Amino acid sequence: MPQYLLAMYQPDGVVPPPEFLNKVMTELDALNQEIRDAGAWVFTGGLHPADTATVLHMKDGELLTTDGPYLEGKEHLGGFWIIDVPDLDAALAWADRATRVTTLPTEVRPFQELRERG
Repeated sequence: MPQYLLAMYQPDGVVPPPEFLNKVMTELDALNQEIRDAGAWVFTGGLHPADTATVLHMKDGELLTTDGPYLEGKEHLGGFWIIDVPDLDAALAWADRATRVTTLPTEVRPFQELRERG
């Protein structure tokens, strides 16, 4: 089955109050268990804020490292799921659930199939 990335984007800045976050985290735990029970779960992870990132890039043949996110913006990748489902419709159904729980935008992207080297 194809694998999909469900990428959750969260705004930078003020963290919602605990009474909101506690409810969301409880619902996320339940959603993650449903994904596991359905046999679609591969991996999930939450990320620290974007300002904790280190970016490596090449410039004029030299490897450079910089602090902070790769792109400046008002929102950044906050967490993700990798799921294994039959098709895009199934991936979108899980993303719908995730978006309703977190109230944050969720991007759905298929992984490329690995090519065997010959």
